[in-house]
Amino acid sequence: MSSRQILVALLLLTHLGAAQGGDWPEFRGPGQQGHSTEQGLPLTWTAEKNVVWKTDIPGLGWSSPAVAGGKVWLTTGVDDGRSLRALRIDAKSGAVEKSIEVFTPAEPGSVHSKNSHASPTPVIEGERIYLHFGSHGTACLSSDGEVLWTTKLDYNHRHGPAGSPVIAGDLLVIACDGTDVQFVVGLAKATGREVWRRPRGEGRMAYSTPTLADVEGKPIVVSCGGEFVIAYEPASGEERWRFRYPGGYSNVPRPVTGFGLAFVSSGYDTPVFYALPLDGRGDVGEDRVAWKATKAVPRNASPLVVGDELYMVSDNGVISCLDARTGTVHWQERLGGDCTASPLFAEGRIYITDENGVTKVIAAGKEYRELATNELPGRTLASLATADGAIFFRTDTAIYRLDE
Repeated sequence: MSSRQILVALLLLTHLGAAQGGDWPEFRGPGQQGHSTEQGLPLTWTAEKNVVWKTDIPGLGWSSPAVAGGKVWLTTGVDDGRSLRALRIDAKSGAVEKSIEVFTPAEPGSVHSKNSHASPTPVIEGERIYLHFGSHGTACLSSDGEVLWTTKLDYNHRHGPAGSPVIAGDLLVIACDGTDVQFVVGLAKATGREVWRRPRGEGRMAYSTPTLADVEGKPIVVSCGGEFVIAYEPASGEERWRFRYPGGYSNVPRPVTGFGLAFVSSGYDTPVFYALPLDGRGDVGEDRVAWKATKAVPRNASPLVVGDELYMVSDNGVISCLDARTGTVHWQERLGGDCTASPLFAEGRIYITDENGVTKVIAAGKEYRELATNELPGRTLASLATADGAIFFRTDTAIYRLDE
C-alpha cells in the first residue's frame, strides 16, 4: 500500500477514533451505513422480557444513542428547549452519570411534530463528544462532561435542528440548510474554528446528515441539500460534483453508498430515490443516473445496503427490497405503522422500528420473511444503536437496554 493510500485510509477511518469493536459512536454506527457487527442481539423483547434496564429521560430529544467505552450519550431539550443538555449514561446499569447543560437559548422557537430541539446524534471520538443543536449551538465535550469549546452557526432551520455532524480527518463537517441560507461547513474539531464554508447556491431547507465515502482512494463527503446532493472534498470543502433533484426539500435520509454509487432520496413532498455515481465531476445529469425509483420512497428513514440488495422504508411503513445495482424490485411489504427511524442490520436480520414503538425483525434476502414483532410503550423516532451485545432503544420518555 502506498503512503498516499495509507493516508486516505486513515482519513476514512478517523471517525472511528478510539472506538472499540462493539462501539456505536455516531448516527447509523461506525460505518455510517446502519450495520452492526454485534453477536447475540435479542430477536424478541417486551416491556418485561429481555429488558436489562429502562432509564427515564427528562425533556424531549430525538437524537439516537451514541455508545462508546461503556457509556451512552444522548441529548435532550428540557423546558421546551430552553435547556439543551447532554446525558452520559452507564451502559451496564442505566444510571445517569452526567447531565450537562450545554446551551440555554432564550427563545428556541417551534419544532415540527417529528422533530425536537435535540435531534442531531452525538459523535464520539476517543475522549471527545461532539454535539450539534442546529443554530442553537455546536459544542465539544470531554468524556468527563467538561465543555471544551462552543460555537454558533447562524441559519434558520425553521422546524428545529436534525442533521448530525460527521468527522473527516481533523474536521467536523456539518450541513446547515436553513430557510434563509444553505451551506456546508468544516470546523476544526480541536477548537471549533471554522476552516471552510461552502454555500449551496439554492434556497431550500434540509435536515440530512452527510456521509463519508471513498472514490478511487480519495475521500469525499456526500451531503443532501434541499435541491441538490453535493459531494465535497472534506479537507478543503471543494465541490467535486452535484446532482439536482427538482422539487426536493426537507431532506432527512442520510445517504448510503455501495457498488460505486451513492443512494439518496430527494425529500418532500413526492420523493424520488436515486442511485448516483460517486466518481462524478461537475454537474451530474440524468444521463449519469444508474437507476431511480418513485414508489414507496422514504422521506425520513435512511436506506440500507446489505449484500447485493438495497432496502428502503417509506414513511407509511412500506419496506422495499431492490437490487442495489439495477433498482429491480425483489419485493415490497407493508409493515404496519408509520416509520421515521432508520433500519438496522445485524446478524442477517433487519430491525425496523415504527413511530409507535413496534419493531419488526425480518431476514435479509430476496424473499420477505418476518422473524419477530416486538413492542415497547412510547413514541419512537430515534434509530436503534448496538454495543456490547445489546440494543439501545430510545422512546419519547425513556431509553432501554435490550439484551438476552
